[in-house]
Amino acid sequence: MLHTPRATADAGGVLRRITDILYVILGVSAVDCSRWRRVITDRVESRTASAGLEVKRWWHMEPRFQHATPAFRTFCGERALESLPKELDRLRASRAVLFFGASMRSHNDAMDRVEEVLGHRCVGHFDGVKEHSPVPSVEAGVQMLKDLDADAVIAVGGGSAIVTARAATILLGEGQDVRHLCTQRQSDGTMFSPKLSQPKLPQWVVPTTPTTAYAKAGSALRDPESGERLALFDPKARAQGIFLDPILSLTAPVDLAVASGLNAFSMSIEGLQTSVSDPITVALLSHALRILKSSLEQIRAEPENPEPRLQSMVAALLSGQGSDFAGGGLAQVLSHAAGPRSSVSNGVIEAMLLTTTMRYNSPRTAEGLALVADALSPRSEGKDEPARCIAEVEKLLDRLNVPKRLRDVGVAYEAIPEIVNHALRDWALGRVPRMVGTEELTSLLNGAW
Repeated sequence: MLHTPRATADAGGVLRRITDILYVILGVSAVDCSRWRRVITDRVESRTASAGLEVKRWWHMEPRFQHATPAFRTFCGERALESLPKELDRLRASRAVLFFGASMRSHNDAMDRVEEVLGHRCVGHFDGVKEHSPVPSVEAGVQMLKDLDADAVIAVGGGSAIVTARAATILLGEGQDVRHLCTQRQSDGTMFSPKLSQPKLPQWVVPTTPTTAYAKAGSALRDPESGERLALFDPKARAQGIFLDPILSLTAPVDLAVASGLNAFSMSIEGLQTSVSDPITVALLSHALRILKSSLEQIRAEPENPEPRLQSMVAALLSGQGSDFAGGGLAQVLSHAAGPRSSVSNGVIEAMLLTTTMRYNSPRTAEGLALVADALSPRSEGKDEPARCIAEVEKLLDRLNVPKRLRDVGVAYEAIPEIVNHALRDWALGRVPRMVGTEELTSLLNGAW
């Protein structure tokens, strides 16, 4: 194809000036500018291609993005826990409560490691953490924090422990019912997340599974009566840091560790499909994929080796941080609704639906799928990138023995309309690369069932 530098420069300059006008004069948000940029660029490239010209996207020549990394401290290795009391002392916290599930009670050596380093700073334990963080469990945690006059929270365990601890600090700080604080869909279809202004107790995480929840500022609770997913968001509730300990990492059953890692794997892939133009986010998500590709298989092959578990935890942290900027995806939305109606974790459901949603999104995600493919395998010249990418993902999921059909994990066919209804109210649906409605979601789920 004929390349004309003058035409490339002129087109890039025009596009840059258009988005500068939108951003500076009209007050359009950076996200909206990014969307306009993609629309305008696609049209300009289409027009110039028909004239035999090539236009380079200017953000590949001149980086233009924003990336504000939240403060977060990471400690990894045999002596990582030694820094936990120092971190509490740094914030003058002296009354910490541990949040964990009942299963951790059987791991005395692991729990002793945490309690010994805390000493007098640990004033209580809340072992009422439940899967999917049901509202009554969180409310019980709030009451314990009140009763013990806690000034810090330490989550020990997987995603449910972390989410429950975070949600408890939000409800404690705000002093209101969760339904007044959660993100809600307005009458015009837009999502509204109330600003939660009250101070929150500092939190730290001592994980046992690789979950993206480490890095997040949000918590999703489940109303056991209605089945609704209630999402809370507060940047002040983000954890102060994480302590990756090899002994704690071995407490999770292999299937649970792999299932949690599948969530990070899926979120990395879906994040790269959002056409994000932030190279830091791309680097975080791409490297998370590279680590998880090998570490998840190694966890199955070497269940008593802490190294691949710690590696997968690092990857989950990278994925959690990167997906904060890239947004969620369609498989994630569907797993939020289908997971509680299955016999497996949300991470497994998300992985099961991943290639189905990748195919659906592929008309809009060619550039992102190329990034995914490069992270998973060397580039093959002349091969169709979307097909190559999806094939690589399917191979890995097969090696990890991920189930293929929703019917095989307890999802009833009669539950599909209810799953669709809940998915349509999920806040993450607004950031998927290709929009969907009731008809599209029903078709996707029928095919996956």
